[in-house]
Amino acid sequence: MVTGSAGFIGSHLAHALVQAGTTVIGVDRRDPSTDPTAAVNLAALRGRPGYHHVTADLLHCAIDPLLIDADAVFHLAGIPGVRPSWGPQFGDYLASNVLATHRVLEASTRIGVSRLVVASSSSVYGPTDGEASRETDRPNPASPYAVTKLAEEQLCLAYAERPVGPSVVALRYFTVYGPRQRADMFTHRALYAALTGQPLRLYGDGHQRRDFTYIDDVVAATIAAGTVPNAHGTINVGGGSSASLLDVINIANSLTGREIQLHQDHVRNGDVLLTRADPGRAGEVLGWQPRVDLHSGLRAHMQALASPVPDYSRAA
Repeated sequence: MVTGSAGFIGSHLAHALVQAGTTVIGVDRRDPSTDPTAAVNLAALRGRPGYHHVTADLLHCAIDPLLIDADAVFHLAGIPGVRPSWGPQFGDYLASNVLATHRVLEASTRIGVSRLVVASSSSVYGPTDGEASRETDRPNPASPYAVTKLAEEQLCLAYAERPVGPSVVALRYFTVYGPRQRADMFTHRALYAALTGQPLRLYGDGHQRRDFTYIDDVVAATIAAGTVPNAHGTINVGGGSSASLLDVINIANSLTGREIQLHQDHVRNGDVLLTRADPGRAGEVLGWQPRVDLHSGLRAHMQALASPVPDYSRAA
């Protein structure tokens, strides 16, 4: 079962699993018949015999029937984004990222699912000292969103300690980008500005650095987390190098031959100056390492944005 299957990462994961011959139950509260983004994300899966979509809210729906005969749960459903988590929407974050996860864990335990992979986030680390973040570092979440992601992964790991619970791998994703990325994310906005000539709003001076990780690499790590024997605990999934926002802008300029017009604004609350993953544990436990460099990934992302129809090709 893949939760959040109509989202950016979930739709790519479901597609890769089906291509590999796996039967996938995709669960998402967004209905592709009425939600345009969900429809685009799931277009490559439409009519595929190995994919079965269920439009349901994990906070309220019966989960047990969805898990019958499931070998693994890939739990990617949740509300993303740092800025909207400040203020009155925090209750929605708590409900989707923690309470719904609790229901998935309870159902997985009852049905006897052997492995649960949960999507966590590099945001749980918070501000760092400039060194690469290791899974053993003390978390220091700097936004309400990051607090809910830390609570979610820790809840899952607590269930894994019970003799009857599923084994759990919590993947701390670092700045995932690629085709079908959310339109509010920086790489999407930068590439869109380069393609259209529209100005790009830049929060801060652009020297903030991120460990950009291409979607194909994230999918490969996620599948490994669901299948590698004895995998457990928290694991970083990062692109292997840290690049600045200005680096992304410069690559976008070179790919399009157009200079992006920048509109600078104040840094947003909860944004950190640097994210960088120590990838050692991912290599040791999952046998995984990133393969797509930033320039190749941005080129593939840009080609998908420029296509009149969704482009599901992979980066070279």
